[in-house]
Amino acid sequence: MHPSQLPGPAVPGVPAYVADYLLDTTRAVVNLVRHRVLTRHPGLRVILAHGGGFLPYASHRVAHAPNVWGDRTLDQVLAELRRFHFDTALSSSPAGLPSLLAFADPMNIHYGSDWPFATDDIDYFLAGLESHPLDDTTRAAIDRTNSARLFAGAAFLESGRSE
Repeated sequence: MHPSQLPGPAVPGVPAYVADYLLDTTRAVVNLVRHRVLTRHPGLRVILAHGGGFLPYASHRVAHAPNVWGDRTLDQVLAELRRFHFDTALSSSPAGLPSLLAFADPMNIHYGSDWPFATDDIDYFLAGLESHPLDDTTRAAIDRTNSARLFAGAAFLESGRSE
């Protein structure tokens, strides 16, 4: 799931990708969980672009929201939020990646670059991912194995090509 057109105008002088897209993703996730979409469709898998927007950082605040979740407990809401998959596009910063890794199951994190939209930023965030201390299994999972598992049978993954 990737944000696109916003429902309203961006802040003048601030490109939408700076904050609005991150909020748009977080709002979409809250709406999906509020309406129990993943519970009603247990086979549905959703990859959230850009590390899930603000979700990893704000997950406990979101889950503590009064009068939003009905009869679900904090732990139940957090478990639903953690069912999403996350890509690392523009999210492997010194603050962003630790937050994502603290929240998400590492087996639900996938390499992402945001190419061709973020060509000038890819090297910075790739360096952040490559320099982060990860064990070999987690690194391989994020780089390829998680996506191969999620998209089992996809011809481009079976061939070993990375595009």
